Amino acid sequence: MDHIATGRFDIKLQPEGLSPVAEATGLGRLSLDKQFSGDLQAASQGEMLSFRSTTAGSAGYVAMERVQGSLHGRSGSFVLQHSASMAQGASTQSISVVPDSATDALQGLRGNMQITIDNGQHSYRFVYQLPEA
Repeated sequence: MDHIATGRFDIKLQPEGLSPVAEATGLGRLSLDKQFSGDLQAASQGEMLSFRSTTAGSAGYVAMERVQGSLHGRSGSFVLQHSASMAQGASTQSISVVPDSATDALQGLRGNMQITIDNGQHSYRFVYQLPEA
């Protein structure tokens, strides 16, 4: 059975150095630190690799983040895997729970998250499945 969690999050992005192999590629590397509110009360930390094209509105990123907190009252942690791109302003995104990454009362968690940014405010919609307690 699908469950839906919604809410907002605040994010802090910090530029990080690239490896010597990647320095001349045009890639960017960022650490991320998030605070979720709403149905997901959690904090997360992760890493992002990005690329911004010379064409306006075209870019892409991949990221991994570990989320720790409470989802509809069940506590534990899980890892989200991101892949997103924007082609001249039209965006696509895939954000999913890494299989078997969930711990404690969230073990068995599966799901996909959608992120929306509206007037600088970040919100999420997380459709997930979780074994009964």
